Amino acid sequence: MKGGSGGGGGVAPAKRRWRGLAIAVLFLVILSMLVPLGFLLGLHSGFHSAGHMPLQRPSPSDVLKGFVNEAKNETGSINATPKTQQKKGIPIPPQVVMQPFTSKNISRINGKAKMKSDVDESEGFCDLKYGSYCIWREENREEMHDSMVKKLKDQLFVARAYFPSIVKIPAQSKLSGELKQNIQEVERVLSESTTDADLPPEIQKKSRRMEAVIARAKSVSLDCNNIDKKLRQIFDLTEDEANFHMKQSAFLYQLAVQTMPKSLHCLSMRLTVEYFRDHLFDKELSEKYSDPTLQHYVIFSNNVIASSVVINSTVVHAIDTVNQVFHVLTDWQNYYAMKHWFLRNTFRDAVVQVLNIEDPDSYGKATLSHLTLPVEFRVSFPSNDSAPAINNRTQYVSIFSHSHYLLPEIFKNLEKVVVLDDDVVVQQDLSALWSLNMGGKVTGAIEICSVKMDQLRSYLGDHSFQKHSCSWMSGLNVIDLARWRDLDISETYWKLVKEQVSMKEGSALLATLLTFQDQIYALDRVWVLSGLGHDYGLDIEGIKKAAVLHYNGNMKPWLDLGIPKYKEYWKKFLNHEDQYLSECNVNR
Repeated sequence: MKGGSGGGGGVAPAKRRWRGLAIAVLFLVILSMLVPLGFLLGLHSGFHSAGHMPLQRPSPSDVLKGFVNEAKNETGSINATPKTQQKKGIPIPPQVVMQPFTSKNISRINGKAKMKSDVDESEGFCDLKYGSYCIWREENREEMHDSMVKKLKDQLFVARAYFPSIVKIPAQSKLSGELKQNIQEVERVLSESTTDADLPPEIQKKSRRMEAVIARAKSVSLDCNNIDKKLRQIFDLTEDEANFHMKQSAFLYQLAVQTMPKSLHCLSMRLTVEYFRDHLFDKELSEKYSDPTLQHYVIFSNNVIASSVVINSTVVHAIDTVNQVFHVLTDWQNYYAMKHWFLRNTFRDAVVQVLNIEDPDSYGKATLSHLTLPVEFRVSFPSNDSAPAINNRTQYVSIFSHSHYLLPEIFKNLEKVVVLDDDVVVQQDLSALWSLNMGGKVTGAIEICSVKMDQLRSYLGDHSFQKHSCSWMSGLNVIDLARWRDLDISETYWKLVKEQVSMKEGSALLATLLTFQDQIYALDRVWVLSGLGHDYGLDIEGIKKAAVLHYNGNMKPWLDLGIPKYKEYWKKFLNHEDQYLSECNVNR
């Protein structure tokens, strides 16, 4: 009995296991039937053949969460854009790529800045939301021959809208089958085609067949509300798709703007290696480096070629170069490349000193943990209170960075220097700057009266300022270091920065504008023509007459994104015979 009972106990669990497996298989069969049915009833966005990208995407706000702020770098009334963005090498440090373009809407100019949470594809709002990317896209837009592709897409949308309603009618099973087949065929074609030239030869036949089956679907008596609902759903998905690609394109544009081109990275690496290999003799000219009777030019840069162009263009147009001394302040990463470049290249009788601003052993307290370059802010606001977004006025305002406030300590023996940004080209002799009488002012600069302090009042907060005074720019600045020391400008600046520590990169603009109130000597506008890094509409005659060209903006001349017609004024100061430039394709 026990033996029989034991045998019977062994059989029952086996039957239960088989019964469980049978139920599981039945469930899978039912599930396999329901999933396709869900697709047919329109629970999915449509039919997608292999290789076709569906309209339904993850939410752009989720997919692009990591870089949506970068794509929106220029969306606010004022956005901070440190020039380090264009000059750091690969790999890209987080502070280089992310920080300059994560700046929020720091303020609204006159309280009138118009912003939308959703992407508005109109050109005016595109410029507000994505800044110079929209200008670049418009200037580089290629004519697309895709009329047939657009027609097929329209047919596909209509067919998708009708299909869920048709498939529910048993009497229209043949029509639903034809509709499904045509949808899949058109999707397959569109997955491989972006222009009419990509379409297969028989596409006209397919289009006519699709048009015929759509006409038959329209003749069926259906609930129009269902069709309308489906069309709206498809429209929303298509709009999300377009917004996704817009954000993605804007991000890629900003990535190209912020990263150092491969050719320049190659050059920097080659020069660094050669510095330790060649051991070129470094002539000691310390007596010239600190001689206050000479003309001293200061350049903050981590871009070998950019700083070389600034020096070369200045020297070429100088009447006398014996008295010219250039001080290039750079960082650890580029110090040896800079040293080697300026050791193996001469610039008439001028001398060049390369300094590592990050070296605490050389300058003690007058050092920073990292080099900071002039900071650019994109300022955009309506021309008047009622102007639409498309009429916004835009300026790129570049100002001093933290590093500039170390000048009095680094050059203790000097009383006057001229500071040049590394995105300028000199076209005339600058010696007249040394005889300027600035009337006790600390800095000579080009004023931008299209951007007044009063227009920045919501950003400047409760600080007192002269409402109708003009803002000013770096690029070309004459600095009276003796007066700077007397007024303790650096201490005033650092105090303001500490008060605005929560503003991060935005603190530089506020602190600089307030620090130099009543201390700016307005240079004649003939000295500098700015905008060559963002404005496609500059007058060529005006460019030729300007003493200094300033490529302020995102489209620097050493980038592929640079404005082609302005690049020639920069490229002509490159040494096209240089071996390293040729090997690294810098001259192309």
